[in-house]
Amino acid sequence: MNEAKGSVDDIDPRTRSLNAPSPVQQFGPCGRIMKTSALVTTIQDPASQRLTWAKNPLSVLVIKKVRDMSVLPPFIELVRWLTQEKSMIVFVEHSVMEDTMLSSNSGFMEIREKLNSFQDSKDDLTDKIDFIICLGGDGTLLYASLLFQKSVPPVMAFHLGSLGFLTPFKFDNFQQQVTNVLEGHAALTLRSRLRCIIVKKNEDKDKPQPNLLVLNEVVIDRGPSPYLSNIDLFLDRKYITSVQGDGLIISTPTGSTAYAVAAGASMIHPSVPAIMVTPICPHSLSFRPIVVPAGVELSIMLSPDARSTAWVSFDGRNQQELCADDSLQVTTSIYSLPSICAQDQISDWFDSLAECLHWNVRKRQKHFEELSDLAHCKYEDSLNSTSKDTLLVTD
Repeated sequence: MNEAKGSVDDIDPRTRSLNAPSPVQQFGPCGRIMKTSALVTTIQDPASQRLTWAKNPLSVLVIKKVRDMSVLPPFIELVRWLTQEKSMIVFVEHSVMEDTMLSSNSGFMEIREKLNSFQDSKDDLTDKIDFIICLGGDGTLLYASLLFQKSVPPVMAFHLGSLGFLTPFKFDNFQQQVTNVLEGHAALTLRSRLRCIIVKKNEDKDKPQPNLLVLNEVVIDRGPSPYLSNIDLFLDRKYITSVQGDGLIISTPTGSTAYAVAAGASMIHPSVPAIMVTPICPHSLSFRPIVVPAGVELSIMLSPDARSTAWVSFDGRNQQELCADDSLQVTTSIYSLPSICAQDQISDWFDSLAECLHWNVRKRQKHFEELSDLAHCKYEDSLNSTSKDTLLVTD
């Protein structure tokens, strides 16, 4: 008994708390977790999730924010440095090569011929890219997720957009920051993604269905219909509830600080293995957002008495209609997005909460000593005022 107790106590308490519900599979003298073919998922201590390269990265995809002239100088400076100083193969979108604002820039025209272009609807980048750099806002990271529907190269995101919750790096001194990453000196946040499949009524159920991976959320809403959405929610094929309202948000922990938080959900750290289910304006006072384990499969269908169809969008794109007897199946994908940290998992997230969302910002409550000093000052001011009034009356 003493040996067993000692072995548990030797575990780092921080690591133990992050491996919920328990890092050990022994409960008391007799209780054990049954060994099955399904492996028990554990969560690493965030401090241990570090980037390493199997070989030196040679190719880099640079994604910049569109229709923003302020991003052009940093983009040109970065691309020139990557090609000339680091001798890397640089890929950019085909639209960048045709950008009239860039084609009139002499600095860009000097390096244009050294760049490789791609079209996201035609070219497969799966085995061509070692590393991704985003210049802009959170939308650039969502676009990187869209481009890679399986394994995603490490993503380094510079804040040159509006909000920047997912873009922790400042562009100042980018050379040193990128060099550190290329040398493997960086922490990672593994951002889980959702695998979404729409199964149509008239399609063969045994036929492999195309799926989409989303980084933030999949949204089911009423679209242009004036009627309430009326959709049924199933968890691992068990009926859970019906949603009557404007719709439903199924989100990752990364997406918990996007549309979901605006709809009243809690904010969840991206390392927590979970799926969030958040109603949009439910016609019920008791329908609160819930969090379910990452391993479950959620299914969404129209209720039999629904008055209209529903519409589904994936990270704000690819909107599709969900008709009667169609089903949307959502679960956590095995392909996460490795986001490179500017500091570490914890510091980056709380810095973003404070800087972007002004989390828990309020005026500071006064200390008792300050209140005492304030009361004393008011008392002295009152005495002085009384003395002046007395002198005026005397005169």
